[in-house]
Amino acid sequence: MRSRQLATLTLALCLGLAPVGVMAQDARQPLDRIVAVVNEGAIMNSQLEERVARTRAQMEAQGVEVPPDDVLRQQVLDRLVIEEIQLQMAREANLSVDDTELNRQVRAIAQNNDMTLEQFADALEADGLSLGVVRDQVRRELLMRQIQQRRVGSRVSISEAEVNRFIEQQGGNVTAEQARQALFQRKANDEMEAWVQEIRSQAFVDERLGSGS
Repeated sequence: MRSRQLATLTLALCLGLAPVGVMAQDARQPLDRIVAVVNEGAIMNSQLEERVARTRAQMEAQGVEVPPDDVLRQQVLDRLVIEEIQLQMAREANLSVDDTELNRQVRAIAQNNDMTLEQFADALEADGLSLGVVRDQVRRELLMRQIQQRRVGSRVSISEAEVNRFIEQQGGNVTAEQARQALFQRKANDEMEAWVQEIRSQAFVDERLGSGS
């Protein structure tokens, strides 16, 4: 039991904030409803509830204080909205993930759990998931990374003067390549925040969290 729980938790941590995709609905929740309309797409309550549960489990495992349920649900819905916008952009750009890269990523998740792919599939099945669902989650995450790299990475530029200044600030203890990577990451994070706000403001979003039962 402990290994199965660890597998699912590690999967969540590896995927980070990846969208949950289409998950099997709980038998106790036969009816679904839309909690947000995002351009031509929609986010369902089943997606939101599954992500809220997974996020809560991650925070508890990391010893992070979990906010009140209504606050957590709103935060998670906001993230799902941003993810849906990015996935729509990826589809419009005709981006795709080849099976070779997808298989490599899924295999890496299994290895991070000290399992073979077959053992990992069995552990997921024991926790009510399937390897197919995980592959879909990973594919969506990789699509979002592609659109982020295309839209955000192109905005980041680093001059030699910035590299030299960074090396001086670090007392000469880093190489030029290390300095360039550190500067790129810092600028990319800033650009990512600005880009997320930009795409959110340009999208049509109708949140319906307070409606329904």
